[in-house]
Amino acid sequence: MAQVAKTAENLKKCICMKCPSYTFMCKMKSMPTNIMAMMHEVSTVEHMEGMFCAFGKSKCIDEEKGCICGECALFTEYNLQKGYFCTAEGGK
Repeated sequence: MAQVAKTAENLKKCICMKCPSYTFMCKMKSMPTNIMAMMHEVSTVEHMEGMFCAFGKSKCIDEEKGCICGECALFTEYNLQKGYFCTAEGGK
């Protein structure tokens, strides 16, 4: 698996916010941290709740309710083979 680059361009392509596993409450709880992360150079951010294929599994999502990783442009562009990057490091 290729390492997904932590770039602003890739963040724009990311569809994690539409994922059924990424619940409304999790999005709300993550919002302050994500906004602060987006105000900096994305490549320097250690973790954020989103673009899980690049930043690692969520610290908020605890239940798999469906996976849309395969529908994401980054999935194809980086030749990713797995899904559920939000619940497992490197996907499963």
